[in-house]
Amino acid sequence: MREPSKVFVQAGPADRLVPAVPAGHRWTTAGVEVTWSADGEIGVGAAGDVSRVAVRWDERVSPETLVLGDAWERSYGDLQWRHLQPDRFLPWYFLAHDRASGTTTGMGVDVQPSAFCSWTVDPDGITLWLDLRNGGGPTRLGGRTLTAAVVRQFEDAGTPWLTLNAAVEAMSSRLSSRPDPTPVVGANNWYYAYGENFDEKAVLQDAATIVELADGHPVKPFSVVDDGWNPGGNGSGGPWDSGIPGLFDDLAGTAAAIKELGARPGLWFRPLLSRESGPWGRAGRADGPGRALDPTYPEVLDLVRADLARFRDWGFELVKHDFSSYDLFGRFGPAMGARLTGGGWQFHDPARTTAEIVLDLYREIRAAGDGLVLIGCNTVGHLAAGLVDVQRTGDDTSGRDWERTRKMGVNSLAFRLPQHQRFFTLDADCVACTPQTPWELNRKFLDLVARSGSALFVSVDPAARTEQTDQDLGDGIRLALSGGDTIEPLDWLVNTTPTDWRTTSGTVHYDWSLPWGADPAAG
Repeated sequence: MREPSKVFVQAGPADRLVPAVPAGHRWTTAGVEVTWSADGEIGVGAAGDVSRVAVRWDERVSPETLVLGDAWERSYGDLQWRHLQPDRFLPWYFLAHDRASGTTTGMGVDVQPSAFCSWTVDPDGITLWLDLRNGGGPTRLGGRTLTAAVVRQFEDAGTPWLTLNAAVEAMSSRLSSRPDPTPVVGANNWYYAYGENFDEKAVLQDAATIVELADGHPVKPFSVVDDGWNPGGNGSGGPWDSGIPGLFDDLAGTAAAIKELGARPGLWFRPLLSRESGPWGRAGRADGPGRALDPTYPEVLDLVRADLARFRDWGFELVKHDFSSYDLFGRFGPAMGARLTGGGWQFHDPARTTAEIVLDLYREIRAAGDGLVLIGCNTVGHLAAGLVDVQRTGDDTSGRDWERTRKMGVNSLAFRLPQHQRFFTLDADCVACTPQTPWELNRKFLDLVARSGSALFVSVDPAARTEQTDQDLGDGIRLALSGGDTIEPLDWLVNTTPTDWRTTSGTVHYDWSLPWGADPAAG
């Protein structure tokens, strides 16, 4: 691992990045010390405050280079190989494909770092940006030294696809070995119900449908009750101790009934939002329904633990925790950019970096959810790796707008598939079967997801079921329950939603476009 050329430090909230003075394998300035070890470990210590550290490698980058990065949390249809763009922030890792030589190299950081890490690539070199802030202000390390990140350098593995797979393998090498996972397949009602106008009867119909379509497969599918089951309604917060009266009077009974039908019950919740007033709100957040909670208050973690214990006691076997990044940062991924959140606020505990706080939250959820299948949605994949079973890697697909499914679902699957079974089980989001979207295209997405072996959830509107949709859904569900196939996007260097995919049985072509003159709402 080659040593950095330069280091820059921003100590306080208003300070500019200033060059640190080198001395051997350490750099110091403004009361901050940065160290480098031969295995790529970056240490940061400070007697007082620290906000950011920039680590620079000076080297020429070919103008023929295409660059790929990851995303802060979910992707939003924005993952792609792109020409050199010095201001483009590349979260967690990057690959550089030199079109002249055909080689692909890159750099990244191990999962579960103590900083939010991103890269920029320009013609004269590479910069690693370590965001060590606490919320919107500096972290008060108070003499503590933390391992901010462990840097990895990636060599060419033969093709860009093989290089990305090797890179993800390297960044996750310190995680405990994942046991052979059971395929995660099931029903989720969000993309036809959208959190409204459903009750226990509809949930049990979903469970019966997924069991019917699985057709006796020995691996049991899940049936997930998504947002809209608790009294706050769609998108609201807790408390998560009861269902909507008259619609979900007995959640334990609902879970038992799902099991009786032959499916495994799952439940959605939003752990860091509350409809109740109290002293543990996140500073600087007054927008939206409810009150965002600050997880550096011990009482907030107590609430989250109690929620997960309750869901398990009710009999649910899968829990999807959602919206925590938004409730922490007040922004979704595309708006986070180089400054993750608004300035002028800090968490209740200002002595830990935001990355450390997020990691601690995920660890608490993992421990409290022992025995549950955990899905992270709107969670930070590079921090959640090893702490969730399943990760929603892209923004929402749609049961109303096919183009959203193509943009979000296909893009996420194509560019993040190497993370599957290394960081977590990948979930590119649901396949919709609704009257508002064309089945001829949704069935192609179903086929691709099923072949990938990643998580497959289907949202089946009873009004959209036909003999043909049932046959297609059954084929896809049983393939996914059997573990899928091995697939690789072939045109991903030039296409954000690849159409040509290599499988073990040959190349498969998917035309994702609506036929000219077609009605987008036609099923």
